[in-house]
Amino acid sequence: MIPVERSIHGSGALGKSWRARPRLPPWRIAGCAFSGTLSPMFFALAFLSLLIERLVGYPDWLFKRIGHPVTWIGSLIAFLDRKWNRDGDSFSRRKGFGVAALAVFLGSTVLITSLLQLALLWFPLGLLIVAVLGASLPAQKSLEQHVQAVAEALERDGITGGRKAVSMIVGRDPDTLDEAAVCRAAIESLAENFSDGIVAPSLWLGLLGLPGGAGYKAINTADSMIGHRSARHEAFGWASARLDDLVNLPASRLTALLFVMAAFFVKDASPRQGLQAIFRDARHHRSPNAGWPEAAMAGALGFALAGPRSYGGQMIEARFMGEGGRRDLTAADIRRALKLARIADAMLIALFGILALAIVL
Repeated sequence: MIPVERSIHGSGALGKSWRARPRLPPWRIAGCAFSGTLSPMFFALAFLSLLIERLVGYPDWLFKRIGHPVTWIGSLIAFLDRKWNRDGDSFSRRKGFGVAALAVFLGSTVLITSLLQLALLWFPLGLLIVAVLGASLPAQKSLEQHVQAVAEALERDGITGGRKAVSMIVGRDPDTLDEAAVCRAAIESLAENFSDGIVAPSLWLGLLGLPGGAGYKAINTADSMIGHRSARHEAFGWASARLDDLVNLPASRLTALLFVMAAFFVKDASPRQGLQAIFRDARHHRSPNAGWPEAAMAGALGFALAGPRSYGGQMIEARFMGEGGRRDLTAADIRRALKLARIADAMLIALFGILALAIVL
């Protein structure tokens, strides 16, 4: 899940270009994280990280041997949850410990990756290594594979296979879903996870380098683990959930724009209807961010997404995104949504490449 980068000052001359220029301290080399300016290096980092992850993903053999940055961060969050989130404490005390836990796992993530990045950038090919590390943060290949698996399961095994496949990527009760609901769930997951699993980590990589991307991933992982409005986590996970809403805000808007632009290249899709759905429906979603990509995809493709759904036996009422769109979706519609997402992904990769070049030139 990470991208890579090469010389931003000339082809094949990375070592020579760095040796020929004055030896600046690494915090000046790193650019925006410390000087407050946009860094072409970080945009190139995001570009290469996305490109690498798009091509190879995160290898299974590597995951089996060392795990993944998300599992490392998750282990620390789970440890803090066990030690500091005590049932007998008051609501305010558990809330305070949740803030402290956020400071610990976010601070340690940013500190470690900052030191790692600064150390690697001293070396001629250090940026390439940082980019390889950054490629573990976005999840383009994994997301596409999981959503495509739902379409394949529906076509091969019918509703039983579709329910099983979609249960791997959504939390709603699979037994309550008919074929259309399975398809809607898969497409909603594609839209939302494209934003917080691809656009957001690459955006923070591009703005703040490896510490920005890893720090975002720590926040997002915490939100998925403890950011629930449950009896156990409503207080302890409050800070993580609020911060996740904040750091995902720019990515959700950018994702919606990418989906609208991608609709120009998908047969029978409508950029205009995508924009209309964003302005009409996005604000009605329970999440301040998820409604943007879901509404954009729904409107652009003529679908009705979201709506009522069941979690843990409890029916949750929700408004449809893309009101008036078609609800009887099929596996073919999942594939159409995947095509839109692939085009949007190519646009995202190109955007970071253009930004890196534009700032240099």
